Formats: sequence, C-alpha cells, structure tokens
Amino acid sequence: MRGITPSRGKQVKIDRQQVIHVAELARLSFSEEELNTFVTQLNAILDYFDTLQEADTRDITPTSHLAASQTPLRDDAVVSFADNTLLLQNAPSQEKGCIKVPKVIDQ
Repeated sequence: MRGITPSRGKQVKIDRQQVIHVAELARLSFSEEELNTFVTQLNAILDYFDTLQEADTRDITPTSHLAASQTPLRDDAVVSFADNTLLLQNAPSQEKGCIKVPKVIDQ
C-alpha cells in the first residue's frame, strides 16, 4: 500500500489500486488520466494533513465551529398547510389525502 513516488520522494498514502477499488464500490469509471490525477490530488491532500499535524496547537481551545454563535431555535408548532390539493399534486403517490411513501420497516 505504501511506497515512494519517484517525482517527489514522499510516501504514497493512496495508490492507484485503492482509487480503482473505491471507484468500483461507487460504480464510477475513470480514464487513466483521471485515475492518475486523483491519486496525485488525494496524496497532496493527505500530505497537507501531515503538514497540519506539525502545527503546535497545545494552547488552542478546541472548537466545533468557526464562529462562536448559537443557532436561533424556535419551538416546534403544528401548522396547517393552506392548500393540501396543491401539495398532493407534487406527491408521486397518495392515499386518503396523504402522501404515500414506500414501506421501509417490516413489523
């Protein structure tokens, strides 16, 4: 899996076979040129993460968002939709005045 790239002398973190494997799982197909481009780009991204790992973050407070703000929330309230007929016109399937969806859980 890991090797040396002759052009840069750095370890390859993602090789061509891994890109092909993930592409097959996603049912994608790429030209040879695209595969080579993806391998190069993905390795460049991972190299950048290695660079970020070298940053001294000991005195930095962990955050989950860039901006320290709260998302304004509102209370949930049941409201009537003014035109059910218009709403149901866009539904692929309907039954008894409701949108009918495929069953996803067997009971």
